[in-house]
Amino acid sequence: MDILSSGPVAQVIAAPATSLLFLLCVAIATYVQTLTGFAFGLVLLGLVATFDLASVADAANIATVLTLVNAVAFFRADRQPPPWKLMRPALIASLLTVLVGVLLLHWLNDNASAWLETVLGVAIVACAISLVARRRPGERVGPPRGFALAGALSGLMGGLFGTSGPPIVYHLYRQPLATDVVRRALLVMFASNASVRLVLVIVSIGLSPRAMLLSVLSVPVVHIATRLTMMAPPPLPPRVMRPAVAVLLALTGVAMVVR
Repeated sequence: MDILSSGPVAQVIAAPATSLLFLLCVAIATYVQTLTGFAFGLVLLGLVATFDLASVADAANIATVLTLVNAVAFFRADRQPPPWKLMRPALIASLLTVLVGVLLLHWLNDNASAWLETVLGVAIVACAISLVARRRPGERVGPPRGFALAGALSGLMGGLFGTSGPPIVYHLYRQPLATDVVRRALLVMFASNASVRLVLVIVSIGLSPRAMLLSVLSVPVVHIATRLTMMAPPPLPPRVMRPAVAVLLALTGVAMVVR
């Protein structure tokens, strides 16, 4: 009875509109992630922070859990082999920098939470700009050191915000690779970083009860949204979808910085 009358369960029951809005944000982020292969964490953190639905630290931890759920749902439906060989340098480098990001998140959340939200807003705007910036793919796939550098930067962002997007997205879209290969490569990267980050958070900072509860409530939303999006994708070409995602990211990032 005490569990139901206090704590995160009571908060969800007392504020159903807030909880439903959070789950709607999860569905939107899952939709974008499934279509593009990236931006789940950025979209979720941006929307959650804009509507003040949870702290940045809780939102980052929830995004970590749900990134794994999204990747599992995608690969169960896609059945294509992940590009392990291509992504090996990036994966190794990113795993080494995730820890640094988690430690920075812990310090900033305790000592400079307003700056943490501002940094996240700037990162989201930078990601939006990188989405619409013109890129000319190279004639050949870049060297392993380029993948390692992008992976290291992505791992740092993944540890700090629970999203590894901008550096590795920018690097992969500069390679002469098919869109479906890029999407699978990104999901492998995000799932790998999310796995390591989740372990580090659990053994160091720990997941708050509210973050755990919202994660549990969000799991079926992610699974259903992923399946539905893959079964019936919208009839929009990438040249339309990418600017639309960029506008959504830019608006949420600017709102966070201004606030």
